[in-house]
Amino acid sequence: MATATPELMNHRIVSQADWTEARKEFLAKEKEFNRLRDELSRERRNLPWERVEKAYSFEGPQGKLTLTDLFENRSQLVIYHFMLGPGWKEGCPSCSYLADHFDGMAIHLANRDVTLAVVSHAPYAEIAAFQKRMGWRFRWHSSFASDFNYDFQVSLAPEERGKAEVYYNYEWAPFPADERPGLSVFFKDASGEIFHTYSAYARGLDILVGTYNFLDLVPKGRDEAGLKHTMAWVRHHDKYGDNYFVDPNQPYVQPEAARPELAQPKTRFSCCSADHHD
Repeated sequence: MATATPELMNHRIVSQADWTEARKEFLAKEKEFNRLRDELSRERRNLPWERVEKAYSFEGPQGKLTLTDLFENRSQLVIYHFMLGPGWKEGCPSCSYLADHFDGMAIHLANRDVTLAVVSHAPYAEIAAFQKRMGWRFRWHSSFASDFNYDFQVSLAPEERGKAEVYYNYEWAPFPADERPGLSVFFKDASGEIFHTYSAYARGLDILVGTYNFLDLVPKGRDEAGLKHTMAWVRHHDKYGDNYFVDPNQPYVQPEAARPELAQPKTRFSCCSADHHD
């Protein structure tokens, strides 16, 4: 683990009265930030929608499903695009870090007319095996048989292979990976029509990581300065141990392929961090 920085070891120590005064000054900034965030959320909800006219197919524990089925009789659907490609031995560590937060929130979302679903490009049998290993219970579906991942910018499309830039996070940029993280939101009206209302990628997913919000409160913060990529310290939750070690020079390495016939050339990049995209 990282050691304390000189700034932390030599931090300013003051009286309780001075501490309270400094805290009150900062509280004013926090309140202003909260007001700005509320306004940003209102503007997000006011964005225009686009009608989903393409038929998508998925596979899950219940068998073959449509996008309508994923709503589970609710009107709002949030899909997390989890980076688990066809043939991978395991899911992306950063997506797994985020997914560790899902099970507890699903029941609360359901009672606000929101269904949370997770979708990956891998065949369902590979998803089910990794989900069993991780002990997760959330709804997880495969889009292997449809264009869903391609259309929502989260899997490398066949026509993108070999290109210097791909379209991700609403811009053309280098992104040398088969799978990419993202989140998409949909609304289903009373007639059954489905609309795409929002999608976010890269640092836009940062707010979903509850652990990060806790780390932002402590003296060391996220403690990621000097790492090759910001999430270099993250492990699958069954891989932390007494011999836990962070190599600050280790780049992100896409999980190895369990099925060589599906493997793509090895890529190194930072999955959910700001290293390539804001």
